[in-house]
Parts: sequence; structure tokens; C-alpha cells
Amino acid sequence: MTRSTVDSAAPAIRVSGLSRRYSKHGPAILDGLEVEFPAGQFSVILGPSGCGKSTLLRLVAGLDKPDAGSIHIGSVDVTRRPPNERQCAMVFQNYALYPHMTVEDNLGYGLKLSGVGREERLARVQAIASTLGLHALLARKPGQLSGGQRQRVAIGRALVRNPPVLLFDEPLCNLDSGLRQEMRAELRRIHQDTGATVLYVTHDQTEAMTLADRVVVLNKGRVEQIDTPHALYKRPGSTVVARFFGATPMNLIEVACSPEGLLILGDGQVLPFRSPATVTTPRPLVLGVRAEHLKVAATGVVATVNAVEDLGSHRVIHCRVAGQPVLVSHSDSPTVHVGATISLWFPADEALLFDGASGQRIS
Repeated sequence: MTRSTVDSAAPAIRVSGLSRRYSKHGPAILDGLEVEFPAGQFSVILGPSGCGKSTLLRLVAGLDKPDAGSIHIGSVDVTRRPPNERQCAMVFQNYALYPHMTVEDNLGYGLKLSGVGREERLARVQAIASTLGLHALLARKPGQLSGGQRQRVAIGRALVRNPPVLLFDEPLCNLDSGLRQEMRAELRRIHQDTGATVLYVTHDQTEAMTLADRVVVLNKGRVEQIDTPHALYKRPGSTVVARFFGATPMNLIEVACSPEGLLILGDGQVLPFRSPATVTTPRPLVLGVRAEHLKVAATGVVATVNAVEDLGSHRVIHCRVAGQPVLVSHSDSPTVHVGATISLWFPADEALLFDGASGQRIS
């Protein structure tokens, strides 16, 4: 009887109760992780350093073993299977190319190890070189390539195997901003062409916003929130997500709730909206509002300007409100000067409230 194999079509990936420690008494890198990555979707795994992103990817790829839990690719439990039985291809942030081999040999080496005949191997290498614009580079070695070219070769080496699952571990972090933008577009096109299930690890929120069908935010080895990029941006479920997701972190300002439902800053200023009806007792809260939703106005909450950054398309004003740091980002803000006292308009329809103790969103 032959063993079942991983589904040949793009499969879903299900992780159940996954735990991993790197020392017996050390902290859990992954702590009973439960998450499913839908078939054929581009899932971005996002989170702060040390939250378990890369560890999760290595476990799915079979490059590391869990202490507990299971991993299913499609209908097959691959938890204890070697990497070559998982039909995954992984792209690393350091490219992991063989320096003594040409681009052509790097692209075809995995196929050679898998026993693919020379004629088919050459045909597939030529096809992927055409897709990624590598024809002119096939005779070169990695040391003769730019960072962007090396990354294309690393991606090509993964794609040439036609895997149903693609794993990316911060593949663009070593590229300059222009190349990152170009490669983001390339990766989206590749996903549309292949229909593969993609797991993509990054700490870059711009990559998450532009690439993901769905984002999984990890924190301390567990899932903090799963949603579309737009939903995470508009309605983060906790202060952890609010701080981490978005080109500019969400402003998080400590406020108190009075018995009358008024929101009061530490210096006694009252905000121009009330707490929701679900907040029935006075307690510490955190007000969340994004920098681009605040505006300098004739009247409003008093703030002191600490610094102003002119970025061409917009300005970022660094303020202090009731002793707490607040950023204002706008293209049409009036000119302000360091040390000035200004008034800020807080939009009630864009503001979120979080519980001061748990950090979970209230409204």
C-alpha cells in the first residue's frame, strides 16, 4: 500500500496545538498555536520580533520539529514527515544560493536531486527564467548578481518545482525600497499565475497591506488577530495590533471614563465624544486614533509641538497631548513650528476605545 501524498492542488494548511521551545526551561516560541491558512490564498504572518513567525514557517516546511501539536497540509498529517514529502518550497531572506554554481545550475539543482531528467529540467529552468527575466543571467554566479537579481533566482528556484505551497521568510528585507516595491508587484503576479497557497513572513506592514489576502498577527507565540489588511487597519482588535499594523502606528492615549461617560485626558481636558454604552463603570481606557485622522484645527484638544517632519507629500507633526506622544500626519496641515501650542480635532467616527487593563478593543 502506498502512502498518501500531499494534495497536488493548492491545499489548506492547518496548525493545531503547535508548541515549540528551544530549551527545556526557556520561553515558548509557539504556545499551543491554532490557525488555518486557506487554500490558494496569500497569507501574511505578521508580528514583532520573537513572536514565532519564522519558527512557524520552519515547522510547516519540516526544517524544525514541534514539541507538541500537529500540521496538516491538505488532508495529510505531515507533522513527522521530512521536507521532501511536504510539497513545499521555501524562499529565505539570505537567498541561500550555492555560490559555486551558475544561476542555471542553482535553478535546476532541486529538480536534479528529485530525479527529473535533463531535458525536462532544462525546459523548466528556461521557462522560469523567462517568467522572472533571468535569461541574461543564467551563466553568472551569485557573486556577480545584485541583491534583487539574487532574490529573483531564489524565488525561481522555488517556483521551478511547481509546488502547491510557497513559504517566504522575509524575502525582501535586504532590498532597498525601490526594489522592494518592484518585487512586491512581482510576488502578487506570481501568486495570481500559480494559485499556490502562500505563507509569507514579514515585519513590514507595507508588505502585509499590499500582498495579503489575509493577515495573521502573532504575539508571544499565539494568534492575536486574523483578518483582511483593511479590517486590521480600520479595526484592530487590541492595542498590540494597533501599535504594529499601519505605516504609522496608531496613537494610543490613556484616558479616564467619568461616571457620566465622559472621556478625560490626564490634564483634565475632556474629549468631544463619550464612551460607549457598554462601558458602565468608570475605568482606565486607551483611546486609539490614527495620525492621518487627526487634524490641526482652530479649537479642540490642546497639544504642544515637539518636532515637524516634512516628507514632501505630507507632514508628520510630533506632539504631546496631556504628556503623551501623539503623531499627526496630513498633506494639508497648516505650517506649525516646534514649541507651538496647537489644537487638534479628534474624529469620533475614526476613534477606537481599548480596555486599559487587557488592551482589547471595546468599540
